[in-house]
Amino acid sequence: MLKPNGNYGNLKDSYLFFGISKKVAAYQAEHPDMPVYRLGIGDVSRPLCDVVIKTLHEAVNDQADGATFRGYTPECGIPEFRKAVAGYYARRNVTLDPDEVFVSSGASDELGDILDLFDASSPALVTQPAYPAYVDASIIAGRKVNFLNAGPDNDFLPLPGEDTEADLIYLCSPNNPTGAVYNREQLQQWVDFANRRGAVILFDAAYEAFIEGDYPHSIFEIPSARTCAIEICSLSKTAGFTGTRLGYTVIPKELERDGMNLNAMWIRNRTTKTNGISYILQKAGIAVFTDEGLEQLQENIMVYKENARVIMKALDAAGIRYWGGKNAPYIWMACPDGMKSWDFFDLLLNKVQVIGTPGEGFGSCGEGFFRLSSFGDPEATKIAAERIRKIVTADK
Repeated sequence: MLKPNGNYGNLKDSYLFFGISKKVAAYQAEHPDMPVYRLGIGDVSRPLCDVVIKTLHEAVNDQADGATFRGYTPECGIPEFRKAVAGYYARRNVTLDPDEVFVSSGASDELGDILDLFDASSPALVTQPAYPAYVDASIIAGRKVNFLNAGPDNDFLPLPGEDTEADLIYLCSPNNPTGAVYNREQLQQWVDFANRRGAVILFDAAYEAFIEGDYPHSIFEIPSARTCAIEICSLSKTAGFTGTRLGYTVIPKELERDGMNLNAMWIRNRTTKTNGISYILQKAGIAVFTDEGLEQLQENIMVYKENARVIMKALDAAGIRYWGGKNAPYIWMACPDGMKSWDFFDLLLNKVQVIGTPGEGFGSCGEGFFRLSSFGDPEATKIAAERIRKIVTADK
């Protein structure tokens, strides 16, 4: 008799954002004329930049001409895209062979697929609060998950200790949901730990484009990371590709475990399980990494960073402690008066029609905290920030 994957039974009842959407839908059904202001899910609101749109049209036209028509693309990525990503890293003095760059449909997909490289008996370490997919993808794969909790005492930047147990390590910097970013010395501690233990770091760099100052954008800016790390990145937040879906994964050629080369293994995985990513999307991705593309996408990022400043100003006025906002598109705030995070969610939704994300959904140590996103429309963000300020200070 066929047996389904019983690991699904070990998942929480509902995915965090699905639960939020149900509550919001119920509220809107009861209040159809009441606008809501969304500072919750991390979806972008700015359109794709001009050079990307132009290139998308050109790529579509290529498909209408027999001389330029493209069918299947190479499973690991068209050479021009892989070279463009390697060139982007070279701007930060990180040398990559284009063959170490693999195209993907985005970071979320890849963070689950990459687990194929590792035996399910090797446990994962998740630093939390954490993006829920790290945990859920590991559970679905039948993998044990250990947690390293973060909090205000370490500014939500946990580091490995003598007793830390880890074979597969999820790190996200700048972090979702807390907005915290590791400095070079802190990432060096993780790299040294992973190399000593023979562990592999899965480094989620989805928000690297928001970094200001001398913080590492890539794990490969850290000495010896090439022997212990895989980097997964996305154009969703960098260039607004949430609805277009394109990303990349970097696996150094010298990364080996137990006599097996992970770069070679991933080539075999991709050539077995995929038929590549659309030629049209990869052409658009190449445009992102041109001088013109990088300049234009920065204009959009600055809009989101200004939104973050608006939110932080409101929280400052309300006397609320928070993290993130400067190097990340998320603000991680302490719930007022010791409120539970879902209680604060209900208060904001029902009283001021603002939607955020309860911290409890990012792990048990996220309880009592709340994530706000800066990806919304600027005017709506100003209204939402002011409404939060007013309701938080109403009883003070």
